[in-house]
Amino acid sequence: MALRRGGGGALGLLLLLGAACLVPRSAQVRRLARCPATCSCTKESIICVGSSWVPRIVPGDISSLSLVNGTFSEIKDRMFSHLPSLQLLLLNSNSFTVIRDDAFAGLFHLEYLFIEGNKIETISRNAFRGLRDLTHLDLRGNKFECDCKAKWLYLWLKMTNSTVSDVLCISPPEYQEKKLNDVTSFDYECTTTGIPKTGRGWERMSPTRHFMDAFCFKPPPPDFVVHQTLPYQSVSVDTFSSKNDVYVAIAQPSMENCMVLEWDHIEMNFRSYDNITGQSIVGCKAILIDDQVFVVVAQLFGGSHIYKYDESWTKFVKFQDIEVSRISKPNDIELFQIDDETFFIIADSSKAGLSTVYKWNSKGFYSYQSLHEWFRDTDAEFVDIDGKSHLILSSRSQVPIILQWNKSSKKFVPHGDIPNMEDVLAVKSFRMQNTLYLSLTRFIGDSRVMRWNSKQFVEVQALPSRGAMTLQPFSFKDNHYLALGSDYTFSQIYQWDKEKQLFKKFKEIYVQAPRSFTAVSTDRRDFFFASSFKGKTKIFEHIIVDLSL
Repeated sequence: MALRRGGGGALGLLLLLGAACLVPRSAQVRRLARCPATCSCTKESIICVGSSWVPRIVPGDISSLSLVNGTFSEIKDRMFSHLPSLQLLLLNSNSFTVIRDDAFAGLFHLEYLFIEGNKIETISRNAFRGLRDLTHLDLRGNKFECDCKAKWLYLWLKMTNSTVSDVLCISPPEYQEKKLNDVTSFDYECTTTGIPKTGRGWERMSPTRHFMDAFCFKPPPPDFVVHQTLPYQSVSVDTFSSKNDVYVAIAQPSMENCMVLEWDHIEMNFRSYDNITGQSIVGCKAILIDDQVFVVVAQLFGGSHIYKYDESWTKFVKFQDIEVSRISKPNDIELFQIDDETFFIIADSSKAGLSTVYKWNSKGFYSYQSLHEWFRDTDAEFVDIDGKSHLILSSRSQVPIILQWNKSSKKFVPHGDIPNMEDVLAVKSFRMQNTLYLSLTRFIGDSRVMRWNSKQFVEVQALPSRGAMTLQPFSFKDNHYLALGSDYTFSQIYQWDKEKQLFKKFKEIYVQAPRSFTAVSTDRRDFFFASSFKGKTKIFEHIIVDLSL
């Protein structure tokens, strides 16, 4: 079982550290030869009150240092580098006004940094260089001018993986005492150097403005790197969580498996958990109902089935068959809820099959509605449009059609289509800033990004996509991406440009015949799985690049 860190803030941690100092001397490691009179020192922690300097002669395995009411005037470069094992550093109510470049250099394992109630005037641009393991930053007692100088911090708060205390504004008047997160606009535009375009000189800025100018830089850029390679082919990946653990279900038609993987909190990778065998499995979709976990397994041959996790056997066992007469060539499984009831639809791509909606009735899943015949559906997407439930069905034989849920009949009825969009393999929906978008995958011709304008879907962008089988949207924090898979060349990852309101090329990745991209987040880390029909399945990690090193 993975350990979970609790709350409590700096005070709670300080009390815990103080308690550690109260153990009898016989239980402590040999006392340091020169532990200052203002400090209490144990094997793992040092607490100093009113000290004018940082203790230097200390054992190398000190994991926490607290300096309270100190009289030193600045945090110098590499001031704590003799404490490489530090995981917690608390600097509260001290007199220092300056934090120099590389002040925390060498603290590669620091996770908690508390800087509360100090008299900071200036923090150098590279003061925090190298703090790659930081998970908690506490800035209580430091107030900021929330104009363009705070814009970098505003953006950083939106994307950081660290937990950060509330950052309060001292000005302008309309934001005084409000949280920086609540700022909706900035009064001044910044140049690339961060100085407002208002003619006010650096020499006339307040100490607080000096502080913010030292930080006016762009947040570090993200990247995608290969985290793990799975030695088998696959066509789809689904993710689900159960009892605080994260799992993925991978469809492997060539190996006739639905492989279930589990995130290993110790080894920090995905490992095998269970294996559901079948015949030409093309889809594995997890469904969680109360405390039950089901997996819909779609097969090209031998019918499709539903499996249920059995606690006594600690594995998935067959729960129910799906009628062969309705589902002949399954191509996609989509899960959705309407009025607290659970449904899923299987899109059937054969002329003889029927795309069918199934509903949970407390005992099992039964066929609820067959949608239409002879259209060879390749994908189904559930979409909420203006508070109403819809299904969008894609087919290579017609433009995508839109079905709307009728509350009276409790059935889906034809509602319209997306015109001039022939040969669409799949439609995926996503939202950015509360606006609904669609990505439409086309194997021949350009794939499309479309936006709902309250009346219809309008085109936003065309993406060249010869040989594309998937165009998958996904987001990590405030970063929005599209992954465009190609059978003929490198796959492209596009990132949303907020200023231009378009997706721009971000990174090329090589995956042989990609069929799906699936985002998975666990343990404060973000991944996406790239399934491959002809090669190895790859797991990429979304990282933030530290350019200051």
